[in-house]
Amino acid sequence: MTSFAETGLSAAALAAVERLGYESPTPVQERAIPLVLKGCDLIAAAKTGTGKTAAFSLPALDRTGRAARAKHPVVLVVTPTRELANQITEVCEAIASGDGRRVTCVVGGVAQGPQEQRLAKGTDVLIATPGRLLDLMGQKAVFLDDVEVLVLDEADRMLDMGFLPSVRRIVAATPESRQTLLFSATIDESVRRQVDELLRDPAVVQVAHKGETADTVDQYLCRVPKALRMDLLRAILDDYGSERVIVFVRTRRRADSACRKLKKWGFAAEPLHSDRSQNQRDRALRNFAQGKTDILVATDVLARGIDVDQVAYVVNFDLPAVPEDYVHRIGRTGRAGAEGFAVSFAIPET
Repeated sequence: MTSFAETGLSAAALAAVERLGYESPTPVQERAIPLVLKGCDLIAAAKTGTGKTAAFSLPALDRTGRAARAKHPVVLVVTPTRELANQITEVCEAIASGDGRRVTCVVGGVAQGPQEQRLAKGTDVLIATPGRLLDLMGQKAVFLDDVEVLVLDEADRMLDMGFLPSVRRIVAATPESRQTLLFSATIDESVRRQVDELLRDPAVVQVAHKGETADTVDQYLCRVPKALRMDLLRAILDDYGSERVIVFVRTRRRADSACRKLKKWGFAAEPLHSDRSQNQRDRALRNFAQGKTDILVATDVLARGIDVDQVAYVVNFDLPAVPEDYVHRIGRTGRAGAEGFAVSFAIPET
C-alpha cells in the first residue's frame, strides 16, 4: 500500500491527511486504519514515533459524526499523561477542523472550571487523563453513554502507573456496543491478560515486539565512574553538539541539579518532571520545540510525552529500571524515519 487513499478513508479524512502533512501511511497506519473503519476492536503495538496517534484518530473521527447531546462525546481517548493528551488533541483538532467538530482536552494539574464550561457547550471528541475524567464524571460534567469509539492510548504505561481500576470504571460507563481500540508501543502477555476483558474479539496489529527499538537509532554504552558522569555529559555535548538533546535521569532532584550544572557551564537547559507545574512543563516543551532551550533533562514519567521533531540524540544519564522505559526514552530521537543516536552511561553499580 502506498497511499492513504487505499486505506479506505473518506475524502474528508484524506483532506485532513493533507492538512497534517502526511505523505504515505506508516506500517501501523496502513494496517490499523482499514480495521478501525470496519468497526473492529483492535490491539495495536508499534514502535514509538511510527504514527500511532493518526492510526486511531483518522479512522475514529472518519466513522463518527457530531454528538447529539452536550456533555456526551462520541469519541473518547484516554491517555496517561497531560503531555500525551495535548499531542493527541493537536492531531484531532487538525482532523476535525474540516467540518467544525469540537475537540476537548481535559487533564489534571489545571483548573477544572474552564474544562466543565467547554464540555457544557458541547464536544464531539474528548481526550482525557483518567483522574480528571473520573472527577468530571463524578461532577456530572460529562457522560460517556454515547461513546461510539473508545481509545486507550499507551495502555502499558497506564497499567504501569496504576490506572487499571480507573480505566475499568471509565470503560464501564461507556456502552457495550462501543468500538474499543488499544494502542501502545509494547503489548506483552501480562498487558493482554489485564485488558482482554475490555475488548471483544479484537484484531491484533503487531508492528513492534516487546523491547524492540527503532531501526534509525544507533545505540552506544559508556562505562563511567559515577562521579564523572557530568564531566562525560559535558564532553559529549561539546563534541556532538548541544542542540535538540534530551537527557534522561531517574529522579526529579537529579534533573534539577543537572540543569543547574549545565546552566553554570553555559548551556540552555530546562528540567521536565512531575514536580514542575503544568505551565512550567508546557513552557519547557515549547521552548525546546522552538529552539529556545537546547537541552531537556527529563524523568521517565514524561518520556512518552516528548514529541518533538528532529531530536539530535538522547543521553541516558541514569539507566532505566525496565527495558520498556529504555525503548521509550531512545524513541524520542530517530522519529518518523529520521536518524539519531542514544548514549547510555553505565556506572559500576548498574
